[in-house]
Amino acid sequence: MQAESILSHHPSVYSIVTGQILKQLESGTVPWRRPWQTASPCNLISQKEYRGINTFLLAASGMPSRYWLTYAQAAKLGGHVKAGEHGSTVVFWNIGEEEVNSKTGKLSKPCLLRYYKVFNLSQTEGISNKLGLAEQSAKPVPDIDACEALVAAMPNAPQFKQSDRASYSPSADVVAMPPKSIFNSSEGYYATLFHELTHSTGHASRIGREGIEEVNGFGTELYSKEELIAEMGSALLCGVTGITPATIENSAAYLRSWIKVLRGDSKLLVTAASQAQKAADYIRGGAL
Repeated sequence: MQAESILSHHPSVYSIVTGQILKQLESGTVPWRRPWQTASPCNLISQKEYRGINTFLLAASGMPSRYWLTYAQAAKLGGHVKAGEHGSTVVFWNIGEEEVNSKTGKLSKPCLLRYYKVFNLSQTEGISNKLGLAEQSAKPVPDIDACEALVAAMPNAPQFKQSDRASYSPSADVVAMPPKSIFNSSEGYYATLFHELTHSTGHASRIGREGIEEVNGFGTELYSKEELIAEMGSALLCGVTGITPATIENSAAYLRSWIKVLRGDSKLLVTAASQAQKAADYIRGGAL
């Protein structure tokens, strides 16, 4: 990570990230509904895929390439960012050295959320040809067997039952799903199933997550956060299995509800995305 690419570690990083997502919501787009067109975004140099909130920040940009790099990385490769191009924000945790907490006397490591700018490969010149890169083309929708295999391989899975609505019951540890036949598409069915399975990872026998086993009414902070985690977890699993579910109609009331929640808590988006990533990893059995 180039030191010059780090712009800030001010707490307003949360506000910057949330502001970008709010712009998407206000334009009628829910970025975690369809987080990518083809493959997950990744760094050109390290070839590591971005994770957590960065997946959604970059995929929602609509850029054609999956590859991203910093201004300094582009220069190091002998290329440059095109004039007039604007970078996209990504965030990372900077973990400091272990130190003694003056109040508790316990050892801890300070964590600061920082952000920096990256550019899509399509925003640069003089790099693609030099590296001989071949972009990964859009993959055809694979057999739904990929989804069935993911669900079947989930460790310590909840029980399943058929019902007239999709839900997860923490007390019984049961995922209820309507039959596939009533869904508009198989992709829609699996996206809904992934949503409920993400909820189930919050059970104490799995990851354990506040807001699962307590009773939280619609509109409460914990309810909103848990629904956001489930939405993002479903989106991540859809990407892993290669399906693109039809976007649920984004009604004005739905969008207003998310905008209100995010404006009220600028940290919600980052923490929810992190927990959604953990949930998706658990469902996949930790296979990355």
